[in-house]
Amino acid sequence: MAAIVLTRNMQLAKHHGSGVVGVLCLRGYAAAAEDAPRPLKTTNPAAMKRGTGGRSSFNGIVATVFGASGFVGRYVCNKLGKSGTQMILPYRGDDSEIIRLKVCGDLGQVLFHFYNLEDPKSIREAVKHSNVVINLVGRDYETKNFKFKDVHVNGAARLASICRDAGVERFIHLSSLNVEANPEPLIIKGGSQWLKSKYEGELRVRDAFPNATIIRPSDIYGSEDRFLRYYAHIWRRQFRSMPLWYNGEKTVKQPVFVSDVAQAIINAAKDPDSAGRIYQAVGPKRYQLSELVDWFHRLMRKDQKRWGYQRYDMRWDPTFLLKAKFTQWICPGAPVAGLHPDRIEREAITDKVLPGVPTLEDLGVQLTTMEEQVPWELRPYRAALYYDAELGEFETPSPPKSIESRDELRLFA
Repeated sequence: MAAIVLTRNMQLAKHHGSGVVGVLCLRGYAAAAEDAPRPLKTTNPAAMKRGTGGRSSFNGIVATVFGASGFVGRYVCNKLGKSGTQMILPYRGDDSEIIRLKVCGDLGQVLFHFYNLEDPKSIREAVKHSNVVINLVGRDYETKNFKFKDVHVNGAARLASICRDAGVERFIHLSSLNVEANPEPLIIKGGSQWLKSKYEGELRVRDAFPNATIIRPSDIYGSEDRFLRYYAHIWRRQFRSMPLWYNGEKTVKQPVFVSDVAQAIINAAKDPDSAGRIYQAVGPKRYQLSELVDWFHRLMRKDQKRWGYQRYDMRWDPTFLLKAKFTQWICPGAPVAGLHPDRIEREAITDKVLPGVPTLEDLGVQLTTMEEQVPWELRPYRAALYYDAELGEFETPSPPKSIESRDELRLFA
């Protein structure tokens, strides 16, 4: 029928000019639209894969990412969109903090939904179309509206429970390394309540969603992080001196690059064997905290020789802990430089990598070393930034010494 209409309209076009071409196209399509639509064989998103990969494709995964506007969330959303995932990004407050993630996917691939962590109805609306849910919600410090327990325990349990009832296939929960039921106190009484709440959150998530995948990252560094920029901030220092617990020589850290953590989350969402497992997200090398902080200042051209930088044991400086408490009291919504007592407590704890527990390599992630990435991250904080490093006026900073052997590690235990 469409072919007949097309032929007759072509003849009319010859007599009346090109003005009939628009009618020609419309009548041709109208005739074709009379055919009945093809019914779907299944409503399973995994069976609707389209494209060869990339942001304009659909890989069969519809993922809801809670905490998408956060530090790790931005990297996760970018990698999800890059692989053709359709994303539902819940947000609270103003949408200006989340709208920038619209470009992570092609048109129609990134959807936004307002929610409240304490409102089950809004959470249910955000996950009812998804087969993968990723929980990246967390608080580095407590506020008057959200305590650690509200976010890390009750909030995580509520998300997991609703996802189970909604039939979500995969639930991925971001926790933390060094979590314990009763962390050993070092600086503040009772130990880190942040680590304790993260541990309780893991238990509640596993109770509500037994097949949940839990990822425990160490200190995460990258653009706009709270690790490198924490030590680079002037408020973390006492004038030009850096107070550290036991001078930083009894603390061992194994930081991980944020892009590696995001890639692990993506791989876990695609790997059915990762369901119900715990992964430790740590970097490829272990360092003394003192060695790392010294290296950061060498990269920033703020070493002892040129700038007067030095480290000292914070145990003999009670004013620093008072400064942290004052900062949290006067800026309860967002402490300056992220300095507060629980953060100081956590930085004094040595990273414990448990034997037998999988790491990011088991998820197929090729780890990034700090020597590759940190110089670029700390470049904006360098003194004399207007001097071109290629001219050779500043010597190349020596890299940090890593702890390679178990014998060396035993010295700091």
